[in-house]
Amino acid sequence: MKKSSNSKVPIIIAHRGAQYIYPEHTIKGYKKAIEIGADYIEPDLVLTKDGVFVARHEPFISGTTNVKDIPEFAHLKTTKVLDGIEVTDWFVSDFTLKELKILKAKQSWDNRSKAYDDKFEIPTFEEIIALAKNFKTAKGDPVGIYPELKHPTFHKDIGLPMEDVFLEQLEEAHFNNKEAAIYVQCFEVGSLQYIHSKSTVKLIQLLGASGINKNGSLRFTKEDGSYDPEGQPYDFVVKGDNRTYEFFATEEGMKFMEAYATGVGPWKPFIVPITNNDNIPREILHPTDFINLAHKYHLEVHPYTFRNEDTKWTTNEETASEYQLFFEAGVDGLFSDYTNEAVKARDAFINKD
Repeated sequence: MKKSSNSKVPIIIAHRGAQYIYPEHTIKGYKKAIEIGADYIEPDLVLTKDGVFVARHEPFISGTTNVKDIPEFAHLKTTKVLDGIEVTDWFVSDFTLKELKILKAKQSWDNRSKAYDDKFEIPTFEEIIALAKNFKTAKGDPVGIYPELKHPTFHKDIGLPMEDVFLEQLEEAHFNNKEAAIYVQCFEVGSLQYIHSKSTVKLIQLLGASGINKNGSLRFTKEDGSYDPEGQPYDFVVKGDNRTYEFFATEEGMKFMEAYATGVGPWKPFIVPITNNDNIPREILHPTDFINLAHKYHLEVHPYTFRNEDTKWTTNEETASEYQLFFEAGVDGLFSDYTNEAVKARDAFINKD
């Protein structure tokens, strides 16, 4: 059996559940992802007005729920500053859990089925933990959970600090240790460092970028050089720390992460770069030294996000070819919208002669 370079079978993380079938972040979608072979299910976590963790990709929810269609909540549409950017929408933090449970999830992708819109409620983190504990993976292992703390600085600024509430919930669930089937991820650094100081739970530093230059290098500001929240941890911005996510891809950055993190979750082009020239087809470039550096500092590498709609890394008509590029590069796991495709590609990779 062939495995990745560090002799571990890569894990498959169901990104927001089986969202190619069902709306993202629903119990039905998580359960389906487990059934088709996910090792971990991934809930993004935000807090309600009464301090309950629920699964939504962002603190604002018009794109993933039917909130626009509920007249009694029309007055809750508001403008807030999220990571330095004004956003006008409905925010989870203005709803109690009871109010939020009135809403129903909807598909956020135009090209994916709307057949299950308005059928499923928004799950709490407690409900997701219960689901994971009640099922086994297709291989008979405990179902792992891979929660992301979304925008901790935003929540702190509106009086809803996340970290201690989260740690209490992990403790209640007996997930608050490094042996538990859980990874905790965040784009902000301070939250992970704080959790590390209180717990041995596995932590993943997420890395983003603002875009890709023509030659395949990554950009960490907007094209005009101005601040872009995609390219820098927002807690760094608040503290006046000028380091962008580019820093974390260096040897110094890897050493920095080793002090608090179990691994790193980079956007895919940190590992396999691609050119971005509109005049010619994109070219897939040779993998960077990102994985070798991460492994040197004992960090697992779980890139995001694999989805059929994103064909920039597809080397032929088979979606499996993109997965193979990253498995061959040595990733320890990956996030996919299409759990079925990811599991099939992973199984083909590890069973190569």
